This record gives sequence, C-alpha cells and structure tokens, in this order.
Amino acid sequence: MADTVLYEVSDGLATITLNRPEAMNALNIATKVALRDAVRSAADDGSVRAILLTAAGDRAFCVGQDLKEHIGLLAADRETGSGQTMSTVREHYNPIIRALAGAPKPVVAAVNGVAAGAGFGFALAADYRIVSGTASFNTSFAGVALTADSGVSWTLPRVVGPGRAADLLLFPRSIGAQEALELGIANRVVPADELRTEAEKVAVALAEGPTVAYAAIKEAVAYGLTHSLEETLEKEDELQTRAGSSDDHAIAVEAFVNKERPKYLGR
Repeated sequence: MADTVLYEVSDGLATITLNRPEAMNALNIATKVALRDAVRSAADDGSVRAILLTAAGDRAFCVGQDLKEHIGLLAADRETGSGQTMSTVREHYNPIIRALAGAPKPVVAAVNGVAAGAGFGFALAADYRIVSGTASFNTSFAGVALTADSGVSWTLPRVVGPGRAADLLLFPRSIGAQEALELGIANRVVPADELRTEAEKVAVALAEGPTVAYAAIKEAVAYGLTHSLEETLEKEDELQTRAGSSDDHAIAVEAFVNKERPKYLGR
C-alpha cells in the first residue's frame, strides 16, 4: 500500500489515514488506488469491527481530485482520444464509496480541515462525522465544470434535503463547521486539538459494540430510504431475526438482567 494512505488495525478498529498533507490530501492515482484497497480491506476483514477514516495535517481532510495531475491526464487524453481520465469515477471513487457505505460495520470520519469534492463525498459516506471547529465542506464540482461524483448526488440530498443539495451543488461555497452541524453534515463539532482523541473514542466504542446489530442498522436505514413502508417492515423483520440470533444479543440480554456491562464478541 502506498505511503500516501496509512492503514492500521488494532483491537478491532481499522484506522485509514490519508497522508498527503503537503498536497492537502489531494487524490492522485496512487492515493486513490491505495485508499480503495484500504477501505475494501477494512470492510472485508472480519476482525475489523469499526473503521476510522481521517487525514494527516491540520489544513485538509481531502480536497478531492489532484488537479495538477488531472490536467496532465486531460492533455494526454486529448492527444490520444482515449478518454481514460474520467474512468477514475468507475475505477476508484465508486468502489471507495461502495465499500464505505456498504461496510457491515460502523464508519467514523474525523474531518480535520477542508473536505471538498470527492473528500466531501468520502465524509458523507461515513456513518458518523466528527468535525474540527476549523473544518469546512465544499461540493466544488461545478466550480471545475463537473457534476457530482463520489456518491454526493445520493448522499447529500438525503442529509440536507434536495433543495439545499441543489443550492450547494449549483453554487459551491465553503460550509463552516457550525453550519455543517446545523445542516446535519456534521454529527459533532469539537476543537481542532481534540478531534483525533474524540474521534478515536467514538470509533473504539463502536468497535467494542454489537457489530451484527450495527450492520443491520446500516442496512435497514439504506433500504428504508428507497423502499416503501411495507417493504421496509419486511426488511426490519428479516434483519431483526438476524440480530436476535447473534451471540451479542444473548450477551446483552444476560448483562441487562444481571445489571452488568455487556462485553460483546462482534458476532
């Protein structure tokens, strides 16, 4: 894995760190490949019970596409007529978003600075976003004559509503941490020097929690957004049966009766 993305697993928590602070964690090809592989690894690893996505430095979480690399690729496309540059959506961004949103475990994003374009998309694909007071968000796409990618056309309207999403996509602007909290983009805002500590606390707590139930919650919410009430009730029945047959449910019930704190196994 490239050193532009750091990957570490400890006590059920996978920490994925974008590591190009000198470039505001912009996404060149090597970084996109490494991030895709890291997220897939964390999502597929049965020993991983929660994922923390964060970034090095204090200026940016991720400013999206590395435009310095991108402009060279566009020039090469014009010369060859290959049109390969925008295949990055299919080859990199889509798999990253699918892995984050579809991971059968909670994903926490610790947003330490600017999250723009695809960086905004990565944060929105997480289940819980802890944001530095100095962080900001920007869709950015229309500013470089592009449409939304990285799942933003799906996630953003579901977080802020279709009207606000259209405004933010058509007229890109910087959304500060407090406004992000008010819009529901941020779940929690903390001082910059407390971000990593607070994000790790949340992620560790989730890693120690009932993993099967968390996976079912993620699946139920995603399903309910695009299905009827009747279909969603059927899905709830299916998922509750799965959660109810887990070891963690039996552990939780016994601990509750005995007035003890449950120690979940994640299965």
